[in-house]
Amino acid sequence: MRKILSNSFICHFLGLCFVALIVAVFSFGQHGQDSVKNSAILISLCYLVTAFTLPLIARFLLVERKYYIIPIIVAVYSIALLIIALFRIDYSVIVTFIGAVSSFSWLFATAILRTDQKKLTLHSIDNFDYSELTAHKNLNVIALSEPYKEADIKQGLVVDLHKGLSAYQEKFIADCSLHSIPVFHAESIKEMISGKVQIKHLSENSIGTLQPNPLYQRFKRIWESLIILLTLPASLLIMIITAILIRLESPGPALFTQERVGQSGKVFKIYKFRSMTVKDESNSDKFATEEQARITRVGKFIRKFRIDELPQFFNVLKGEMALIGPRPEQESFVKLFENDIPFYGYRHMVKPGITGWAQTIHGYADDEDSTKEKLAYDLYYIKHLSLWLDINIVFKTLRTMLTGFGAK
Repeated sequence: MRKILSNSFICHFLGLCFVALIVAVFSFGQHGQDSVKNSAILISLCYLVTAFTLPLIARFLLVERKYYIIPIIVAVYSIALLIIALFRIDYSVIVTFIGAVSSFSWLFATAILRTDQKKLTLHSIDNFDYSELTAHKNLNVIALSEPYKEADIKQGLVVDLHKGLSAYQEKFIADCSLHSIPVFHAESIKEMISGKVQIKHLSENSIGTLQPNPLYQRFKRIWESLIILLTLPASLLIMIITAILIRLESPGPALFTQERVGQSGKVFKIYKFRSMTVKDESNSDKFATEEQARITRVGKFIRKFRIDELPQFFNVLKGEMALIGPRPEQESFVKLFENDIPFYGYRHMVKPGITGWAQTIHGYADDEDSTKEKLAYDLYYIKHLSLWLDINIVFKTLRTMLTGFGAK
């Protein structure tokens, strides 16, 4: 059974049949054939979109797909129902709900059954320490022994291309490439499973790989602005209530502005809700973790659920920020880090964001070492900037808002 399901086309064909059968059984005898028919089409399209989107979003960090099924199904069905409402298409709520539940059931069950098939098996030339790779549960690395055979390689060859190789090994690598066998640099695989760029191996020659797609950056500006405009009525109401509560608890303005460094090193004023007591202007800039004593009760709540970041929607609409990107830093810290941390300035290649890859994976940085670690995640985001990674971050941000991870 697992072998059959390992083929994605067969798996999803059977999935559509399963969902159709469940829907047919539970919708038997229902009135309004047009609404049932429209719902069946809706369910089929949503299943296919979910099946197509799931591997694209879940490929980062070799994550478990089953954890992304519910948020993707909810997002896909929400968009579909919004379109139906706009065009006033008749549909059955019950049938649609049954279709969504049965789709989730099939996708979740097959994700568990196909776990072994989704494990990436690579063969390696033993010129590096691959223990870090074998420790990952979704990655299997098998060392080759001479004489090497191309037929032994299942899904790809991994080798440290920066270390010494014999003439025999170099020829074998070239032969693999000529016969369309994927050849991976060891550091690239480490990057894939850790979700961060290996900064210690970064060089000026590799900076070109960090150039984000300019076409997607334009598209990103459009879809992020549309999301803000569509959610503005609800977010404005939350902002008004938050501002009132802040003013009632402690004296001072509800909004807090501060100069931050944005794309290309340009300085701009960031807007946030004040979550602390008003600071004496003579005090120097500090990390968020060093300011805990000044946080108010309202401030603690709005920080945990990221409500304090809502005014930055206006920074996004002004074009100074993005919804998703590296968090903008204070100018004094940027000058310090640029002197002490190699390649720190490259995080300014894209617009800073309200949330980001480093923010959801690593949380806040409170010293130079954690800032270096966070930079590795920021550069990974810039290097792999895409719609699918952005959607992945949206789901991780929702988790962060629910759990309070990274809140300081």
